[in-house]
Amino acid sequence: MSFSACDVVPFTQARAKLSDLADQAKAGAEKIITKNGESYVALIDADRLDYYHRLERERIHLLLIDDAKRGLADIAAGRTVEADKAIARIQQRRAASVAKVAGSTKVARKRG
Repeated sequence: MSFSACDVVPFTQARAKLSDLADQAKAGAEKIITKNGESYVALIDADRLDYYHRLERERIHLLLIDDAKRGLADIAAGRTVEADKAIARIQQRRAASVAKVAGSTKVARKRG
């Protein structure tokens, strides 16, 4: 959905015209309320917000199904690792990353 200049409302103006803006939102308009010249909040119909939330949940479910399919394909192709080994690898990478960050911090302190 595209926005026009009348859909962008400064906070002070929105406060004074809240009832009118709410009626417009209920009728299908989406308003962007700005504060200090920056977008701050959006005013939309509650049913539309519920619809957006349902779409997001559906998208998350589809992503989880895709992840499960990839996992099953990995199993079928024999691309598996024992859980203990996988956890050990992750812990080693994490420890190496922490050591690297700590080392670069010491170098930065010496320079400073």
